[in-house]
Amino acid sequence: MSSDTAETSRRRVLFGIGTGLTVGLAGCAGDGGSGGDGTDTQTTTDAGTETETSTATDTPMGNASVRVAHMSPNAPNVDVYVDDSAVLEDVPFGAVSDYLDVPAGERMVEITAAGDRDTSVFSGAVPVEAETAYTVAAIGEIGEEADQPFEPLILEDDNSDPGGETARVRLVHASPDAPAVDVTLASSGDAVYDGVAYGESEYVEVPAGDYTLQVRGDTESNDGDVAAEFDVSLAGGQVYTAFAAGYLSPDDEPADTPFDLVVAQDTAGESTGDDPASVRVAHMSPNAPNVDVYVDGSAVLEDVPFGAVSDYLDVPAGSRTVEITAAGDAETSVFEGDVSVESGQAYTIVAAGEIGEEADEPFQPLVLSDDTASPSDDTARLRAVHVSPDAPAVDITAASSGDALFDGVAYTESGTVEVPAGDYTVQIRGDTESNDGDVVADFDVSLAGGQAYTAFAAGYLSPDDEPADTPFDLVVAQDTGGM
Repeated sequence: MSSDTAETSRRRVLFGIGTGLTVGLAGCAGDGGSGGDGTDTQTTTDAGTETETSTATDTPMGNASVRVAHMSPNAPNVDVYVDDSAVLEDVPFGAVSDYLDVPAGERMVEITAAGDRDTSVFSGAVPVEAETAYTVAAIGEIGEEADQPFEPLILEDDNSDPGGETARVRLVHASPDAPAVDVTLASSGDAVYDGVAYGESEYVEVPAGDYTLQVRGDTESNDGDVAAEFDVSLAGGQVYTAFAAGYLSPDDEPADTPFDLVVAQDTAGESTGDDPASVRVAHMSPNAPNVDVYVDGSAVLEDVPFGAVSDYLDVPAGSRTVEITAAGDAETSVFEGDVSVESGQAYTIVAAGEIGEEADEPFQPLVLSDDTASPSDDTARLRAVHVSPDAPAVDITAASSGDALFDGVAYTESGTVEVPAGDYTVQIRGDTESNDGDVVADFDVSLAGGQAYTAFAAGYLSPDDEPADTPFDLVVAQDTGGM
């Protein structure tokens, strides 16, 4: 594999929004006996004799942190069950979930083809200890002619703090057709990992910084041919796992899944008790096709049409990489960039603007911080967002009174008002100093008490003159109902 096919853009730092779902582990813990403390008790009967009754239970004390990595290059998307409860659904190759808190003890893990519970590729017991983090990596191949059988690789994770200027990195060899490998630094040729075989893993600690890593066939002097190289950025005080996955020679294997280095940031993904951020996506680009949305390399929304506003999704706080592509075509990316989200805060990421070289307004994500607190019972909160690329700044007035609800809202700008709950006809006007410009459109909206809404002024004001026949519309989403 040439280095050209292993460029930086293929490195994926993944976390569990890959499923687009927040899932629990109902039913994982067993019920305790009447004693509840694992001791034997004695009961005195009416006749004065003593009967020893065992109340010992196997109730696990505390939780373990467990995540799942799908590294089987010819397996389909999978569902993962823990103690018969679905915890991850439709997980693609290369995805690494966030950590899930599970009761300590022996957990039954089952991996099946996505949406097909009867097609089980693994089922077995996995023991986990309290206050310990684990990665369950699905590795190997499915099928009777597999060179390496499909199996879960259970890894105990060391997510302790390596120090502010140091990063800890674990390499996991999960490429079923690759020999043992050395990993060297392109800058010096020094070996970072020496002779790591399939199914093996190894931790090293290195100074924080940017590296180009070269994957080589194992030799005594660590100077074998470079099979692939990857750029990685390692932050101080963080822990990472790098999965060497996929096929080194996909043309000779049962699936066209090329060799890759999938890098997961373990400390960012570990359950810390911090509240996640809540993020939703609104597709308001009038000439864009249906889109897929990826967060940190994992698909969180698929085939989203114009005018759709998703439910809120829980994602770990921090800097997230968001990519928007044409639906079903991951190679046609219309945006990729970093979005910072804070713990406990709600956000709307609006796909706004137009695609194409002649766009009047370039396609871009508009990141809005949402106020989803409920107003008083007889009041509604309404936010207006201007995302119509051919419309000037607008005033929005109430038809019943002519009073301005919003004054001079320009493209990509927004404003918020609180109004008495009720039914309204709102008028969209070209912006004037006295808010009495011509009415270009009006819409009926019903606003319930105690609720918050966002109204997106979207589409084309003059669709006959634009690249798509997407007429002007007011798309109203209920923010408080979506949380």
